[in-house]
Amino acid sequence: MASWQSIFKTDKLYRAEIVKDCLSDQSLQPIIVDKKDSAYQFGYYEVMVTSDEVLKAIKIIENEITFG
Repeated sequence: MASWQSIFKTDKLYRAEIVKDCLSDQSLQPIIVDKKDSAYQFGYYEVMVTSDEVLKAIKIIENEITFG
């Protein structure tokens, strides 16, 4: 069983979706974990990949994704 590691955190769902889609386009298998409190609306979204995909995912995020 693969272990999952967090590679990106944000309080905006659309940013997590952009990261997930970009990583999926590169043949990775990312997931989004919702860590926002539903009652008080604080917390964040976390994009996670398996431990063997971490380095590739971080490189893709750093080189190909901007939220200008």
